[in-house]
Amino acid sequence: MSRVRGYIAPRRLSFPLHPLPLLLTEIIPLGTASATPTRTRHLSACALRRQGRLLLFDCGEGTQYRLLEAGISRRLDAVFITHLHGDHVYGLPGMLSTLGLMGRPEPITLVGPADLERVVRALPGLGVDDLPFALDFVALEEGFAPGTVVYAQAGFSVTAQPLEHRIFCAGYRYEEAPRPGRLDAARARAAGVTAPADFEALKAGRPVTAPDGRVLDPAEYVGPARPAPSFAYVLDTRPCDGGRALAQGASLLLHEATFTQRHAARAVETGHSTARQAAEVARDAGARRLLLTHFSARYPDPAPLVEEARRVFPSAEAAEELRVYVLGEEGGKGKEGEEGEERKEGMGSAHETGDT
Repeated sequence: MSRVRGYIAPRRLSFPLHPLPLLLTEIIPLGTASATPTRTRHLSACALRRQGRLLLFDCGEGTQYRLLEAGISRRLDAVFITHLHGDHVYGLPGMLSTLGLMGRPEPITLVGPADLERVVRALPGLGVDDLPFALDFVALEEGFAPGTVVYAQAGFSVTAQPLEHRIFCAGYRYEEAPRPGRLDAARARAAGVTAPADFEALKAGRPVTAPDGRVLDPAEYVGPARPAPSFAYVLDTRPCDGGRALAQGASLLLHEATFTQRHAARAVETGHSTARQAAEVARDAGARRLLLTHFSARYPDPAPLVEEARRVFPSAEAAEELRVYVLGEEGGKGKEGEEGEERKEGMGSAHETGDT
């Protein structure tokens, strides 16, 4: 797959680095444009990286280039497609073809509208017998049950909700298992705990025998379970119950904000949200952090969208392509994708035509 003529990647961003333990989950927006790419924005895609696993939400044209530019390994586990408009799916055939040429043997799960399998299999080189790996399709039909679990692995799951666009569309929520409470290490030491294995046992909820023979109850040394980190991917859609359900209490909400309120009628007509509406969803759902995305090309700078959203949700931000957002981390710290991947590997691991 070749680049579109005149499609120039933006200058790579640089952010302060900070140490990242292996257990952290990272969200990397790869494209923030609506309908058509611009010189500084790419089509919809967002990567989620956790402990060597890679999930991809949408796959607009050029997504495999964005993964390369971000320095993200293409050890892809699953792709979640919201709907079958081209700016959200046209990058998938090229990426699958590249992975086939690389000879990877592991299967890939593809979640999306029921017609996704027909679309993919109809393309040369992507037939059942053409790839060295299996494609496991999870089809979402019109009228599917809200909150359906579409993908699950040890430690996390992904659920889907129906959204309201011009065609069938689904949004997704990634959620990790609840984390154990914080261990009061000082209190445990005072009770005689010294071995690292005993500290780990207490934190895991297992009793420990102290040197004096007392059996230590974990409930006395470990606080309540901490909320499970979660990420909501809500696009393309008008404000709707499904979007609010996905955003409920989310650690990070990535919500489309195609227009400002000035073009609210256009948003209704095309099945999109304004920045204010995205902020209202975040506020009403109790999301902890809001990133705006899917900007119409009529806004060369997303500042008006951010300004509008902040009147409702003061900490709203415009998603920045290739920036890494640590799930559950507050304050907007970030870093560039390539440097983070290298660190992990070292440890082993202006008017738009379309507005779709």
